[in-house]
Amino acid sequence: MTAGLPRRSVLFGTAAAAAAALTAGPLARTALAATALTPKVLVIGLDGTMLNRIKDADAPNLDALMAGGLTAASSLYANPMAETSSGPGWSTIATGVWPDKHNVVNNNFTAPNFAAYPDWLTRAENARPGLSTYVVASWASIPNTIYSAKVDTRIATPSAEYDTGTTSRAVAQLRDANPDAVFVQLDNVDHAGHASGSASQAYLDAIKGVDAQVGQIVAAVRGRATYAQENWLIMVTADHGHTPTGGHGGSTWEERQTFVIANGGGMAAGSVRYDVRIVDIAPTALAHLGIAVDPAWGLDGAPIATLTPDAFDSLRPQLTGRVDETGIAAGVLGFTHTPPSGWSVDNSAMGTGGVTEWRGWSFTTDEFWTRTQRDQYRELNVRSRNVFAVADSDEWADKSFSGAYDTTLVSPAYPVSGLATVKVEYTCYYQQEGSQTAKVLASWSGGTPVQIASYSALVNGRQTLTLTVPAGATDLRLRFRYTGSNNWYWVLDNVRVYGA
Repeated sequence: MTAGLPRRSVLFGTAAAAAAALTAGPLARTALAATALTPKVLVIGLDGTMLNRIKDADAPNLDALMAGGLTAASSLYANPMAETSSGPGWSTIATGVWPDKHNVVNNNFTAPNFAAYPDWLTRAENARPGLSTYVVASWASIPNTIYSAKVDTRIATPSAEYDTGTTSRAVAQLRDANPDAVFVQLDNVDHAGHASGSASQAYLDAIKGVDAQVGQIVAAVRGRATYAQENWLIMVTADHGHTPTGGHGGSTWEERQTFVIANGGGMAAGSVRYDVRIVDIAPTALAHLGIAVDPAWGLDGAPIATLTPDAFDSLRPQLTGRVDETGIAAGVLGFTHTPPSGWSVDNSAMGTGGVTEWRGWSFTTDEFWTRTQRDQYRELNVRSRNVFAVADSDEWADKSFSGAYDTTLVSPAYPVSGLATVKVEYTCYYQQEGSQTAKVLASWSGGTPVQIASYSALVNGRQTLTLTVPAGATDLRLRFRYTGSNNWYWVLDNVRVYGA
């Protein structure tokens, strides 16, 4: 659907669409009919709820949403980017950017940057003021602070009513009114986590209780008189996890756990993905409503339908368990030195010994890499997805070694014939320390590599370089060279080369 169309056009279709339907074949008529459905979005937030514990609990409604749609685990940051607490978590979900952009680092909301990065319902209202938008939450900061006054209705449920009141209000709105976009937050699982810990039966019982409330809310959607003329996307998520004994805010793997469940809107039934993050919820909701995501917004997330795996992601089936590392559980599969097809690693200048997992460029996951050593900023690598490449001289040096850390990741040869310029893009997370170096070099048609970029300070984001193609060049090969000696690390992901 095109952003800005009057709702009547969306519901009933344009005259041109109607004419096309009369002359199209059966399959084409089915596709055209689907486009005439009114898109609507429901996002349900379950505070402090962990995906692995949902799977352990008696939660038939959440299980059904997963079976009928997409499920993705998603991990968080830690300090100094932000605490694993509700303020940063719900702000990230609402805005589609990580805390280093929206600037909510705890529950105090000292200096939020919501003017530059507003919530998704505000963006929806800005694009299409006629939309009906609604927020109801048990935690008052969500409707009072995170979602702006542009949202049509914002309700903080009185504490005496708690999740029961939030659920009844959401059910009434979905059943009796005509909302286009709704956010609902339920809080009780977080309370159980604080009181008893995520490993407790009380936590599982709380998940069972909130599952019943999710069932009521979803039933209100599917029981609407106009449901057959609507295309509902339902997403469920959480703001953070909990330690087994209770609590959150720190950097443990359990505290950093969130997830995305997405049902409807074309999501494949029973699908599991490793590249979806909670920052994708806001742009996915907007895209479903027919609102184009403007690159100028600077979102970290993207509509789920637009996410495509890169070459590193193909390595997931090859990942193996720990060798020298001790902080990673024996059953966690998470690294390989074997590059994807077309890529190579040059370790000809690499020292000997050191921790096996990190000898030269390795390919790994957030779960594996961040658990090597907490609170050394690895948790800030939030913009990589699925499998990524890392050169980590700090971890390598945790075992006896000799010589320098000197490793080069070499890309495939990208064809450039006939192009005047090309763009080189990659996600980069780099931490500088001491004399380490990070250089990007380009080799045209097998010629001598020339430096096109280097890093000597913190970088955490998408990098874009525009290169002029030399006359007669037929291909471009990139080289990412990292050197150091018990320094920090360099992470690379989603490398793309295309005509400018």
